[in-house]
Amino acid sequence: MNQKVIVITGASKGLGKALTLDFAKRGAKLGICARGEKALLETKNEAEALGAEVIAVSADVSNPNDVERFISVVEDRFGRIDTLINGASKFGPGPCLLADYPLQQFEDVIHVNISNPFLVTKRVLPGMLARQAGSIINVTSEAGNTGFGEWGAYGISKFGVEGLTQIWADELDGSGVRMNMIDPGEMNTEMHDTAVPDCDYELAEPSERVDVFVYLSSDDYSIHVNGERFEAASFSLEKSDA
Repeated sequence: MNQKVIVITGASKGLGKALTLDFAKRGAKLGICARGEKALLETKNEAEALGAEVIAVSADVSNPNDVERFISVVEDRFGRIDTLINGASKFGPGPCLLADYPLQQFEDVIHVNISNPFLVTKRVLPGMLARQAGSIINVTSEAGNTGFGEWGAYGISKFGVEGLTQIWADELDGSGVRMNMIDPGEMNTEMHDTAVPDCDYELAEPSERVDVFVYLSSDDYSIHVNGERFEAASFSLEKSDA
């Protein structure tokens, strides 16, 4: 990963922060964003302490203007983007029956969780296609593969992300740019606290789920992998071809 340019959305906490710090240790150059500036800058400082060169931009990646600003700054600084990890998302109001789901919150979750991987990918793609190289990774969930009661708009949005990934991967086939998706599984995060407020079982730490992201960012080992769905909990970098 030395000198690779990795862009991570939703990097201020949880999995996004764990990925930022892991790629920092591996010598990557990082472009990171999140809506919360204070937590984002804390992540930036920790990554820089590990020796990484980091650009951090406070941005809402469901907003086209923020996407343009963020990606333009990264491309201007680093000249290219090698890997895009679309990790930003929101859960919504917590466990809620669809019949009781507030319309405004439903529309907000759907908009944020599906628009942001669409918008950021659309903005990053021209540079990748021009170089005929690049890896795009969308973060999904088991809730995007199985309908769980009371997971509402979040689950529906992840079904949308999985469809977006499959369609775009098919359209990119043969271009040199690949798109895959990763289900990180249940983790000890604020989002999981919202989704499962009375969780009584042990959860993985986000730092335990980074291996497959490293694998899919590697041109040496995954350059021909496109349109696949990975479960991070069952993937080990040591046991892979890497």
